[in-house]
Amino acid sequence: MNPLPLTVCMISGAEAHRIGRTLESVAGWTTDLIAVLNTEVADGTDALIERFGGKVFREPWKGFIGQKNSAAAKANQPWLLNLDADEVVTPLLREEIESAVRADGRGCAAFEFPRCTFFCGRWIRHGDWYPDRVLRLWRREAAVWAGEEPHARLAVEGGIGRLRGDLLHYSNDSVNGTLAKIGPYSDYYVKRRLTAGRGGTDRWDMFGRPLWKFLRAYVLRRGFLDGWPGYYIAWMNAFSTVTRHAKVLEARLSGVPAPDPGGSGGGSDRVPARGRS
Repeated sequence: MNPLPLTVCMISGAEAHRIGRTLESVAGWTTDLIAVLNTEVADGTDALIERFGGKVFREPWKGFIGQKNSAAAKANQPWLLNLDADEVVTPLLREEIESAVRADGRGCAAFEFPRCTFFCGRWIRHGDWYPDRVLRLWRREAAVWAGEEPHARLAVEGGIGRLRGDLLHYSNDSVNGTLAKIGPYSDYYVKRRLTAGRGGTDRWDMFGRPLWKFLRAYVLRRGFLDGWPGYYIAWMNAFSTVTRHAKVLEARLSGVPAPDPGGSGGGSDRVPARGRS
């Protein structure tokens, strides 16, 4: 069977330690692979991409939205698929993508599908981390990347279809990995609040919202079925929420803005965000 008229678009930092399985999951059935790498990457990520027939472009970091739009602009196939360096297309998802693209979208301009995250030795299938639907497959020129850093999202003109196959996600494989993201991601949040002139916070933000986040994830969305990792994820999401609002208060009272979170791309642009607030 001929490869699909589809370009895989990626942005990446230093990801040689894990990008190989991502590349393997799209090898042979897609036509092109475009990767925008940060200029400072020197760990062999570029060589791996080129080994799989990909085209590598070196660019300074412009933020997730800017980098993703840059990669998409270089694509030359009718359909585009965006992947992070820590994601793997499953056989079922591949079959559904092939069917959708060969039918030219079946009247849809884009498609979303569930993402399943591996964390502390198990796949998380409940709570705020699943199904974590991501919109990543679209007809060329029917969408652009928009949103607020670091949460890039596709702005689509046209109908959006839904696929059932999982996209596997290897971003948050340890407790330290999740904790490391809370600081910089909360800085993004504080910067947005202050820039928008919403520097204040209230009692609900500090006390009610974190408690609600835990109860929603652990009880209503059945995070308890994921064992102790589900319990930890629910508390971690609650802690992340109280942290970002505490930092808003800190910045407002001290008059010192949150530090620039910067960023270097690669891997996932975010932790699973179904329960974001």
